[in-house]
Amino acid sequence: MNNAGTGTRFYSSQFTNHETEVNQIQEQPIPDRLKISPFLVFYLIMSMQIGIGVLGYQRVIAKAAGYDAWISILFAGGCIHIIIWMIYKIAETVDGDFVTAHKYLTGNLIGKAISSIFTGYFFLYVLAIVRTFIEVIQVWMFPELSTFWFSFGFMMLCTYIIFGGFRTVVGLAFFGLVLPAYLLLTFGWAIKFSNFYNLLPIWDHSVKELLIGSYNMSLTFIGFEIIPFIYPFIKEPKKSKKWAHLAVFTTTLIYTILAVITFAYYSEDLLAKQVWPTLTMWKIVEMPFVERFEYIGIANWNLIMLPNVCIAIWISSRLIKRIFNIRQKIGVFFVVSALLIVINFINTRERISMVNDFFGKVGFGFTFIYIPLLFTAVMIAKRVKKKVIKK
Repeated sequence: MNNAGTGTRFYSSQFTNHETEVNQIQEQPIPDRLKISPFLVFYLIMSMQIGIGVLGYQRVIAKAAGYDAWISILFAGGCIHIIIWMIYKIAETVDGDFVTAHKYLTGNLIGKAISSIFTGYFFLYVLAIVRTFIEVIQVWMFPELSTFWFSFGFMMLCTYIIFGGFRTVVGLAFFGLVLPAYLLLTFGWAIKFSNFYNLLPIWDHSVKELLIGSYNMSLTFIGFEIIPFIYPFIKEPKKSKKWAHLAVFTTTLIYTILAVITFAYYSEDLLAKQVWPTLTMWKIVEMPFVERFEYIGIANWNLIMLPNVCIAIWISSRLIKRIFNIRQKIGVFFVVSALLIVINFINTRERISMVNDFFGKVGFGFTFIYIPLLFTAVMIAKRVKKKVIKK
């Protein structure tokens, strides 16, 4: 009995030491002056989810699910609500972000090693969306546009904004979502030329095809996974849950309505030939003061893309700071410099598609596979540690 008691005290001591170690390696609490209000999470998530994918997701999801693909969008959106619930449970359990969660499970050294992978994840995110946006400009507006010089100017602007701090980046996300919101009204022109009988019969595809459509939607929906990395910067983060869910619901609704309008406007054969069907629909917009409205749309999309890039670079540089104890400004310069070097090697349509396809797979793996696995591991660890304490 004495040996058993000693063993119990030993394991309890080990657990206490581990908890103390985790607490010691956590960063100092974020000052309230640097935090954001819970409702701003709505704009952060929506600004990340509405990006370059909006311009051409309809054709991608219709490849597998046909014109039943709007059902795939709703299913993918429903799954994201479950993932967001898991993210908040993880953050509340470890009282911190994903870096803290990794340390909670594996300790300081291994936890940092795992977290460093996500620096590359957000680097790849920026690379994919910036290069795709430059391709849109080169195809639709300026064929001779230099990839390097445009990306250089864009990255310098992003660097300037990020140096203003996280609250500045969040303010940009707010304006990047609100100011171009009028573009949603321009799709009303397509309704006049639409035939909604194109969507009939409903549910004309198998469940497998609908699931593949949901999988193909993953690249467009990516962006909500910033929550576990900005969690410590939210005032009363529990109150931000409803705003996170509302953001995903709103984005899902917008994507579904736009997909329905697109399917009604194009025949399936015609849609299969459109790389950017959203841009093509803007060609029919007629106004007395502008002849080519798609130019206006692309110019406005520059403002929509800006917060996407700034948030991703901020998170990547923040991870560098936490993992390697390097000043965040140095991390920003490192990420931006690496992007400017790599982006010049992606100089063909095939390479751009390869980067987008690869990032879509990585994003799907992170959001729909890794997060549930991490959630399960954290919940098991929490239960085990509670039993050790009781003993």
